[in-house]
Amino acid sequence: MNILIIDAQGGGIGKQLVQAVKKDMPEAVITAVGTNSAATSAMLKAGADNAATGENAVVVNSRRADAIIGPIGIVIADALFGEITPLMAKAVAQSHAKRILIPVNHCDNIVVGVEDLNVRKLIQDVLSELHKMCG
Repeated sequence: MNILIIDAQGGGIGKQLVQAVKKDMPEAVITAVGTNSAATSAMLKAGADNAATGENAVVVNSRRADAIIGPIGIVIADALFGEITPLMAKAVAQSHAKRILIPVNHCDNIVVGVEDLNVRKLIQDVLSELHKMCG
């Protein structure tokens, strides 16, 4: 399974996702794409198999992924303090990959009806969804 993990800012959520997925599904190939070099570096240090930075990396790797994981802002243009460009959001939204979006209430995007869970619990939910995809 080819998994694309996208994160912005410092890459904290992406780093935790890479570590958790690598531990739980060591056979998965993880490509980490950061919207900036700090996010990419954090995910690469966490054990991603491949890493790239920027808009074109999101566009290209969204085409190749079986699953795309990241904060919900990766499908909202100008989210994550402006780090998600309209082209990035469109590429993720139009990808044929299954998207597993983490509902974080930051950066002026509030997801109502969702408990305010800690990141550890949200990552466990991501792993559950990945296992459902794999059968």
